[in-house]
Amino acid sequence: MIVDDDRRFVTQREHPELARVGTRLDGDRVVISIPDEGEFALTATEEEVRVLVWRDWVKAQKGLPEANDALSRFCGKPVRLVFMPDSSFRRVDAGRVDEYRRVGFADGFPFLVTNTASLAELNNRLDSPVEMRRFRPNIVVEGAEAWEEDHWQSLSIGPNRLSLVKPCSRCVMTTVDPSTGQKDAALQPLRTLSGYRRTQEGVIFGQNAIHESPGIIRVGDPVTVNKSE
Repeated sequence: MIVDDDRRFVTQREHPELARVGTRLDGDRVVISIPDEGEFALTATEEEVRVLVWRDWVKAQKGLPEANDALSRFCGKPVRLVFMPDSSFRRVDAGRVDEYRRVGFADGFPFLVTNTASLAELNNRLDSPVEMRRFRPNIVVEGAEAWEEDHWQSLSIGPNRLSLVKPCSRCVMTTVDPSTGQKDAALQPLRTLSGYRRTQEGVIFGQNAIHESPGIIRVGDPVTVNKSE
C-alpha cells in the first residue's frame, strides 16, 4: 500500500495517475513498473510503522527507499510503500458478518465478485464502453444474467465457498481510465450507473464477499450459485 507523510493511505481517488503503475509476479516477488522510472522489486524492511486505512490504524512494515523515491517523483509528493506483515490485520465490518473476519489493506472486504453480463448491460447504455478492470474485481463470473448477482447469497468455486455479504458501492475511481490514468470528463460510467443502480447502499456494481474455506481458485473454475430468497 502507498501512504503519505501523515501515514494515511493514498489511492487513485486523489492520484488517478496511479492507475498507470503496473504490477507483475516474478517468482514469489511482486515487481512494480512506474512510468519514466523503471521497475522495482518490492521488499519489506524490518522497520515497523502504524498506518491509517479509513478509520483503522494498523501495523505495517516500511519498504525500501528506491521504490519510495520513484513513486514520490511520479506522484509529485512524498509517499512510501508499506507492507502488511502476517501478524497484522484489519477487521471486516462487524455489522456485515457474524464472526470475526480479517482483511488486509483492501477498502473493506477481501473479495469483490462481478458479473460479465452486468458489464455488458451497462456498456449498452454508454457511448464509450468500459472494461471490467475499471471496477477492480478479483473474481469475475461468466454465464449469468445481468444483475443476477444482486440476489446471490453464496458461491461455490470448486471446493471453495464464498459468502456475498454486501453490495459494492462505487466511487469516482470507476471514472479513471486504467490505461491513461485520466478521469473521464463526463464522470462515466459512474454517472450512468447512478441513474439506475442507486440504492440505500450507494451506486452498486458487484458484491463484496468473504471466504468460508481456504483453497485455490483458478481461472476457468466452474461456479455454483446459491441465491437468497
